[in-house]
This record gives sequence, C-alpha cells and structure tokens, in this order.
Amino acid sequence: MVATIIDGIKIAAEIRAEAKVEVDALKAQGIEPCLAVIFVGESPASKVYVDSKVRACEEVGIKSVKKTANTDIKQEALLALVDQFNDDENVHGILVQLPLPHHIDKNAIIERIDPAKDVDGFHPVNAGKLMIGLDCLAPCTPAGIPELITRSGYSTEHKKVVIIGRSNIVGKPLMNILVQKGPKANCTVTCCHSGTEHLEKYTREADILIAAIGVPEFVTQGMVKEGSVVIDVGINRVDDLEHSRAYRLVGDVAYDEVKEIAGAITPVPGGVGPMTVAMLMKNTVKAARMINR
Repeated sequence: MVATIIDGIKIAAEIRAEAKVEVDALKAQGIEPCLAVIFVGESPASKVYVDSKVRACEEVGIKSVKKTANTDIKQEALLALVDQFNDDENVHGILVQLPLPHHIDKNAIIERIDPAKDVDGFHPVNAGKLMIGLDCLAPCTPAGIPELITRSGYSTEHKKVVIIGRSNIVGKPLMNILVQKGPKANCTVTCCHSGTEHLEKYTREADILIAAIGVPEFVTQGMVKEGSVVIDVGINRVDDLEHSRAYRLVGDVAYDEVKEIAGAITPVPGGVGPMTVAMLMKNTVKAARMINR
C-alpha cells in the first residue's frame, strides 16, 4: 500500500476561489472586506508569512492594510495600534503576526483585539464559543484540517481521531472542532501530549492521526494504523548540506516510511500549510459578513 497524497495546495485554491465569490457578493452590497495585519520586528520567516497573506488578499479581492512596527515597540504603543483598527469600521479582520518580541505580553495583545475582528480565532471569547459549539471565528490551521480530510473524500464521522499536541493554536482548538456534531466532525477524539504514557497504544488505534508537536519526523511507521489518514501539521527546518539552502523542510511525520502504510497522508510542504492562509481569507469574509448584518 502507498498512501494517497492529500493535496493542500489544490484544496486551498478551491477555498480561496469560494472566498472570492463571497467577496464579490459583499462588494455588490457596498461592503469591501478588509484585513489589517500588524507585523512587529524583522523576522524573515514572519515576513514570508505576512507577504503570503497579503498576496492571498489580492487574489481574493480583500483589501489589506499592513502596519510594521520596530522590534523595540512598547506594549502600550502596540495596544494602541490594535485599538486603532478596532475602532475603524472599515476594517473587518485584525491579525497580529506571531511570535512577538519577548517584552510584549502576547496574551494581552490577543485579548485587546475585538473578538468580532479576531480572524486568527485566538481571543478567549472565540475560544470559549468554539468549545461549546457556538458559531465563531475559529483558528485557521485547525479549521482547515477537517476541510482537507473531507474534501479529499474521507469522512470524519464516527472515526477515532488522535491528535499529538495540545497547543492553544492547533491541538486544543482542533480537538474542540472535531468533537462537535456535524458532517465535518462528530469524531471520538483523543489528545496526546508529552504527559501521555505509551503513546503508540493510542496512535495505532487512530483512524485519523494528526501530528502537531514541532518535532521533526517524530511519527514513525510503527506508530501508525494501516490504512489510516495521517495529517502532518509540523513544519521543521533540518540541516542538509546537500541542499542549496543548507536545510530542508520536514514535518512531524517520517513521511517516506509512513506513506507506505497510511491510506492517505499530507506532504510537507504542500499539505496543511496552504490551508492556513486560505482559511484566513474565509474568516475575514465571515467577519465582514457578521459585522454588517
């Protein structure tokens, strides 16, 4: 058996196209969806992420506003910048690119964002709504995973799902998404982490295995149930002197060996990554629609 490759690039393009249709409909009503992105510092990796989000906005027809701040910006000044966008009725989504410098309290910044404009889905109000199954702006990466699975022809209903990782960005919200009632959820979910003993016992029972721990090639063939769907959220740089950049990108799954036993698998890159930006576009459109009800 060789796994079917789940094409995140193709599915993300489908979602962006759907978002464009929604944007065009809103513009016909006199509403121009707008995303404000705040970028602090000079991290090359963060700059790449921000630029990809701005390009996606252009493709979909969403107006984007980018504000760049120096690394030494004071927390109060950053909060004031968030307030500026909170108060701007023409801005529907606010995204503060993470990570932030160490002297900035990340949680204070997230909590300052108007929950109605929190297109990252990190505000405690949205996290709480997600947990109890209310309509909200859900975090983009976990929200994209059920889309990847179901749009590739696999059902989530009644499946045993094992998530490795309990971060507030992926693991916990994904657990809350998949446990809800609905055609893209309705799973029995187990969340494993660094405190889980005998991890393989759980992973080998998973119909859908999701790795989100940030450890290169952690999930090996012996941890995977034959025929299961394997979703690799990780993206890690590992040294590779034979590569032109002296490094290569790998996921949290040992792809080459796991693809020989899995039924379907996401590659890195080209799997979960493109979905994050696509779902950000969907969230921005959703925020614009909700704000203008």
